[in-house]
Amino acid sequence: MYSGCSVRRTWVYIDGVAYEKGVDMIPDRVQIMPEIEPYRSMVTGEIITSRAKHREHLKRHGMVEVGNDSSLTKPYKGMPDTAPQQRKESLRTQVAAMTHEQWKAAGKRDLERLRWHTRDIPDPLKEI
Repeated sequence: MYSGCSVRRTWVYIDGVAYEKGVDMIPDRVQIMPEIEPYRSMVTGEIITSRAKHREHLKRHGMVEVGNDSSLTKPYKGMPDTAPQQRKESLRTQVAAMTHEQWKAAGKRDLERLRWHTRDIPDPLKEI
């Protein structure tokens, strides 16, 4: 009935009585994923040759593997798709409406984001 698979049954006890919860199919063979093909990093240009190096590279540079997950690639919905000149005017209007404190907070937030995203990149000015 279950060729090529082992069967694992699970049970739940309710008031001391065992009830079968379900059956899980477990393949008899170990399934091993092959190693990835070497590729050149678009960030650093180095050659990535293994899954472990791929994971470490993503982590080191603060990247997330998207694959074909469309939820991570959907366009930003906050700004309507407008012509560049209209977008520029819209941003000018928004900035003009900000208080000084809001402007300072936005600048501080952007600076912190920049520091976070460039944390692993050596500062060339420190070497001078």
